[in-house]
Amino acid sequence: MAELIWLPGEMRLKGGGGLMRARSLVRVMVPGGVVGEVPVGGLRDPHTLHGAGSGFAATVHFTDKGLYQDVELRVTYTGAEPIDCGLQVAWEVVGDGAPTWLIPGIFYGENRLERCTRLYPRYDARGGRGADLVSDAWAFRADRAALPSVFGWTGSTCGALAVDEVSELGQAGIGFAGGRHGAELQINWPYRETPVLYAEPGKPLPADCPTVHWEPGEVVFLNYRIYVTGPDRHNYDPFVRAMYERDARVSLLNPWMAPAEAAELTAYGLWRWHFKEGDNILIETAAFDREGNHKGDRYNMHVGWVSGVPYAYAMLRHGKYAEAARAVLDKIASGVAPAGMFWGEWREGKGWSQGWTPNRGWIHTRTISEATLFMIRALVVEPDHANWREAVLSNLRYVTRMQREDGSFGTYYHAETGEVMEWDGAGGILWITALLEGAAMFGDEGFRDAAAKAGAYYASFVRDEFIYGAPEDVHLAPTSEDGYNAIIAYVSLYEAAQAGAVASGRQDEWLDLARRAADWTMTFRWTYNLDFPPRTFLKQFDFRSRGSDLASPSNQHLHNYGLVAFPEMLRLADYTGDRYYLERTRDNLACFLQFIAREDGDFNAYKGMVTERWYNTNCFQPKGMMLTLSHSWSIGLVLYACLEAKDRGFVLPSTGV
Repeated sequence: MAELIWLPGEMRLKGGGGLMRARSLVRVMVPGGVVGEVPVGGLRDPHTLHGAGSGFAATVHFTDKGLYQDVELRVTYTGAEPIDCGLQVAWEVVGDGAPTWLIPGIFYGENRLERCTRLYPRYDARGGRGADLVSDAWAFRADRAALPSVFGWTGSTCGALAVDEVSELGQAGIGFAGGRHGAELQINWPYRETPVLYAEPGKPLPADCPTVHWEPGEVVFLNYRIYVTGPDRHNYDPFVRAMYERDARVSLLNPWMAPAEAAELTAYGLWRWHFKEGDNILIETAAFDREGNHKGDRYNMHVGWVSGVPYAYAMLRHGKYAEAARAVLDKIASGVAPAGMFWGEWREGKGWSQGWTPNRGWIHTRTISEATLFMIRALVVEPDHANWREAVLSNLRYVTRMQREDGSFGTYYHAETGEVMEWDGAGGILWITALLEGAAMFGDEGFRDAAAKAGAYYASFVRDEFIYGAPEDVHLAPTSEDGYNAIIAYVSLYEAAQAGAVASGRQDEWLDLARRAADWTMTFRWTYNLDFPPRTFLKQFDFRSRGSDLASPSNQHLHNYGLVAFPEMLRLADYTGDRYYLERTRDNLACFLQFIAREDGDFNAYKGMVTERWYNTNCFQPKGMMLTLSHSWSIGLVLYACLEAKDRGFVLPSTGV
C-alpha cells in the first residue's frame, strides 16, 4: 500500500521503498510547452488537495486501490477570456542513477540500440535531434500503447502513470522526460507527440500538439492512476495485471465465430489464395482486390516467419488440404543451402535466396529455426518423409556445430561457408525448442546439451527485459515476436527438465524465465478496446482490440503473431496455476476470431482471407484502417491456434463460443 505525503508546494507518494513526487496539481500547456501551472495548495481532507493559479483551479482526490492510487482531477478555467491550451500532469520518479523507461508496446529502455539501422524513437540522456528520432524526452498519443501508461525507473524507484485512451478533452497522451529533466512521467490532455511525430521508420513528421478551447467557468473531470514501488525491472508486471483486470471489465470481447469454424475458413483461405501449384509455394501476400493484375500478390515464400513451414504444418494437421501442405514441405526440404541450413526464401524468377537480410548470402537465424521446428512437428504428424528428416537433421547438425562456447547461436549465417556473420541479439532462441524436439525425435543427446547451453545464454535477455533480434526486417529491435519465441523456448526447457531430458536441477529457473518472458510479452498485448473514429472501417465492423498485440516499437500496428505461442501459453498457465496467462491467451484468440472473411465480399476480402495489419493509431495509415492484403502467416497462425484449441477442448468462457 502506498503512503500519501503532503508537503508545502509538493505532494508525494511512497511505496515499496520507492518515491514519486509532484510540484503542481496540473500544468497548462501550449504547443511550445509549459506556460503555467496550478500549484499544490491546501488539504480539503486527508485524500484531497486543491490549488489555483495560471487561470485555473484544480481539485485532486486520491482513492487507495491497494496496489495503486486512483486519482480524480477536477479542473475549472477561471480566466475572464476564452483560451486554447491543454493540460499536463507530471510526476518525478525520485532516485539516483540513469532513468530507464517502458511504454507498453512502443518504448523499452533506450528502445533502439545506437547500432540499430532501423530508425524509430530512441532515448538518449544526452539529448539528440528529432530528425534522427533521438531525444531525452518523448510524448505520444495514448492509442499507440497496449496499455496507456508510462513507467520509469531510477536506482531506488519504479513509478508509473496510467490513463484512459480518451477523456473529456479528447485523445489522451503519455510521455516522459529524462536526461537534464531528471526522471519525469507525464500525462497529456489532449495528447502531445514530441519532439516529432513517428509515422514510419526513418521519416519523422513535425510535432503534433493539439489544444482545446476553454470558455470562462468551464469545468472538466479527468482521471488517472499512479503506482510506485521498488526498482526491480520486473515491477511493471503487478501494475499491468491490475490495469488489465480494470480494463477487461468494460472492454468486452467480440469473436465472430468459434475456433472450429475459423479453422475451416482459414484452411480454405490458405489453400485457395496462397498455395500455388506447380511452384508448390505459399505466396506471402494475396490482395483483397482480385480484379486485374493482383498487384498486391507477393509471389515469394520464406521458409518460416512470413510464410513457409509453420503454415504448411497447420494445413497438414488440419487434413483437408494435406496434399498441398506436403508439396510445400517437399519444396522447402529441397531448399538447403551449401552450408547445411535452409535458405531463407524462395523468390519468383530467382529461386532460393537469403531473404530480407542486409547482405547478399546471409541467412537469418530465426527464420530457419522456425522452419526447422515446424518441420519436426510435421514429421510427428507424418513420419514417413525421408527428405524432411534429412533437411531437419542438416539444420540441427549445422547449428550445433557452429554454436559458440557461451551458448549463442548468432543471428546471421553465410549460406556458402556457414560462418556466423553476426552474433548480436536473441534471434536464435527458437533453436532451443527445435533442438529439444529434434532430440526427442532422433535420440541425439548433443542436441539437448546445445539447447540447455543456449537457455543459459539467452536468459540474460529475458532478465534484462530487453529481448531483440527476431524479425528479419527489424534489425536489433525489441519486438513482440522476441517475446513469443522466448516463451516457446523456456516452456520447452522446463518440460524437458521435468521429463529428465535435460538437467532437472534447473527446471525452476526455466519456469521462472518462461513466466518473465510471458509477462514481458503481455506488455505488447492490448488490455482495452480502442475508440476508433466513427466513419472508419474498424469502427463500422466493431473491431475489439483487446487481446491484440502491437508488432513492435518500430512497426506500430496490431498483428496476430502471438498465436504462434498459443499452445505454450496454455501450458504455462497449467504449470504455474496462474489464471492471468489463460485469460490473456483467451483474449488473443478471441481477438483474431474477428476479421476472418466468412464469404467472398466480407469486409471487401475473399473467403478465408486474413489481413496482417490493423491500424491502432496514426502510424503507417490513419487509425481505424486495415491493410487490404491477406498474409499466409496471418491465416496460418489463426488455423494453428484454432486446431490447438480444438484438440484441447478449449472454449472462450466469456463469449460462449
